[in-house]
Amino acid sequence: MIAAVIHGVVLAFGLILPLGPQNTFVLAQGASQPSLVRALPAVIAAGLCDTLLILVAVFGVSVAVLGIPWLKMALVGGGIVFLIVVGVMLWRNGGGGSDNEGTGAWSVRRQMAFTMSVSLLNPHAILDTVGVIGPSSLAYDGTGRVAFAVACVSVSWLFFLFLAVLGRSVSSIRGVRILLSRGSAVIMWGTAVYLLTTLIP
Repeated sequence: MIAAVIHGVVLAFGLILPLGPQNTFVLAQGASQPSLVRALPAVIAAGLCDTLLILVAVFGVSVAVLGIPWLKMALVGGGIVFLIVVGVMLWRNGGGGSDNEGTGAWSVRRQMAFTMSVSLLNPHAILDTVGVIGPSSLAYDGTGRVAFAVACVSVSWLFFLFLAVLGRSVSSIRGVRILLSRGSAVIMWGTAVYLLTTLIP
């Protein structure tokens, strides 16, 4: 069981460490909200979505999804459009078009909805979870697989909380809110371009 926990922690940390769309949005909300507590909806939504994806991958459908070419293509194609649109929204938000006096701080409902969409409609994150964590869990049975899943989930929650705290700690730096919002937009567009290359034979 200890080996499964260590494997889960290392694997999950390696997958979540790169600053993708989900991570940069949580980081940006940590910087833009007036307090850390106000950024918790983004942390909670991201953690719940990752928990759902990890559990589904570990205990269910990873092999099925990867084995259906048209489903994978539709997932990636829809994700490209989604990431482009979300990138435009974040870029405009960085310029002051937010719902909290131009600070980039979003309401609880908007944070939750947006974080869930970035998490569940981002094909890059889904393919990482389904294509890497799911098959890796097949090395374990019973309690070992449960321990592996719990380790992966725990890393996600702790990392999202860390991102919010980090964002809050740098929020006083001049221009950092705009930089993070627009940085998130650029990362989303970059991810969309990368996903597009995966569709080219």
